[in-house]
Amino acid sequence: MTLVHRALFTWFIVLVFLILLCLRLETRTHWNWFVVFIPLWIFDAILLIYVLIKIVTKWRNLTRLKELLIQYQSYICTVLLKIAIQIMICLKLEYPLLELSIFTVMIPIWILLPATIGYVFMHMVRAK
Repeated sequence: MTLVHRALFTWFIVLVFLILLCLRLETRTHWNWFVVFIPLWIFDAILLIYVLIKIVTKWRNLTRLKELLIQYQSYICTVLLKIAIQIMICLKLEYPLLELSIFTVMIPIWILLPATIGYVFMHMVRAK
């Protein structure tokens, strides 16, 4: 998939999610919050499949799966943390009786943001 196709697909998924979010927030629909987040979960599933395909295609040419998994573990962890963030937000919005604190909901984001900042910073330093 070329870069243009990935960018257009990402924008399309975000557009569908924002439309569903606006419909839910304006109370035109009374959908479950998990239904509103379906476009993002489809996107995350496609990202995981894409990473797994990259691992399998490179594994055919290599003999060491362990090195390959270490190389792609940051991508897999990022997608899994993003899914955890979405689930926590849906639980907070859909089930107020659970009384999840905002700090509990934000734990995956607090883990993901410093890791992403470190990842980007390392690649910027290597590029120099």
